[in-house]
Amino acid sequence: MEKLVNRFLNYVKYDTTSDESSTSVPSTASQLEFAKILYNDLKEIGLSDVTIDEYGYVMATLPSNIEEEVPTVGFIAHMDTSPDMSGKDIKPKIITNYDGKDIVLNPEKNIVMRVKDFPELKNYVGKDLITSDGTTLLGADNKAGIAEIVTAVEYLINNPHIPHGTVKIGFTPDEEIGRGADHFDVEKFGADFAYTVDGGPIGELEYENFNAATAKISIQGRNVHPGTAKNKMINSILVAGELNDLLPVNERPEYTENYEGFYHIVSFNGTVEKTDMVYIIRDHSIEKFKSKKETLKRAVDFINYKYGDIVSLELKDTYYNMKEKIEPVMYIIDLAKKAMESLGIEPLIKPIRGGTDGARLSYMGLPCPNIFTGGHNFHGKFEYIPIFAMEKAVATILKIIELVQEI
Repeated sequence: MEKLVNRFLNYVKYDTTSDESSTSVPSTASQLEFAKILYNDLKEIGLSDVTIDEYGYVMATLPSNIEEEVPTVGFIAHMDTSPDMSGKDIKPKIITNYDGKDIVLNPEKNIVMRVKDFPELKNYVGKDLITSDGTTLLGADNKAGIAEIVTAVEYLINNPHIPHGTVKIGFTPDEEIGRGADHFDVEKFGADFAYTVDGGPIGELEYENFNAATAKISIQGRNVHPGTAKNKMINSILVAGELNDLLPVNERPEYTENYEGFYHIVSFNGTVEKTDMVYIIRDHSIEKFKSKKETLKRAVDFINYKYGDIVSLELKDTYYNMKEKIEPVMYIIDLAKKAMESLGIEPLIKPIRGGTDGARLSYMGLPCPNIFTGGHNFHGKFEYIPIFAMEKAVATILKIIELVQEI
């Protein structure tokens, strides 16, 4: 698996941070440059029908080498890294034979990944881990998925005696900002079903995710010299706080788990004169999702009633729970579960407290649950991935391809 590790370490060198404020596709030019790298890599290992389109979507085919007709399975990963933290100049570190103690990521800046904060580290004593240097994220989300998919299909190409059906590969831009499926050509991709390789720790198998919406709120205040402000000033910062306080405190991310949804304020930019806020709204239940959106609307209506139409709200759904589309084809979940169990991996079937390209793709006609990459602590400086977990992901992909022949 040396190739797997080297491939991953090479891929994370490329800064592919997506940008929600951008209107281009992909949202950053660096993603298109990375797409060209992947295009060349897929051509080099011998895949067929390798394509890259104007939007940066990369697709390829591993043709069947058997006579029987079996379903075509696809594997999908995204190229961008989260804008939550810098993905530029990533300097990965390999921690060999991890000793179970706190990991000093950056001695100069005293950045330490502490076991008391991340107790799951204890599960990897004696294993080799890849971390960042603490100044950036690592990029395992989702370059680990890309490296694992490429390594799996390369293995099949180099071992043509192993029977397999047709396999489709797809790499997408801008998943982290909710646009990864915007220009995905499902018909061109040509798979009967697919898996995003975009999950976390070993064994994750997910086919339920949040229903999601984004709310952009703008508050127009009235700035007057504070010396003469009585009955005239409207401080938009204070109004924003008042609006935020109308939302349920216990429905914030830090107080929720499992199937519980939330309101999450993700950005705030304010002065007395004008304040802009962005929220994301999430819930697994479509009924509760709709209720949360209505609660926010009523909060805005109340503030407007109190202060006189100073708040504007732009509320947009971004994706929906894929469960509705996966349940009619549950055999693809059973297939992944069987693959993991045959490799000694305990499947961890749980709802995604987020979303993947697969959620949107499932509604576009391509059933697409999510399987693990092996990584932890995505989107931040404490992101890490055990090397053996990446190897298990490759093995799981290969086993799924093998078991497709039994459908």
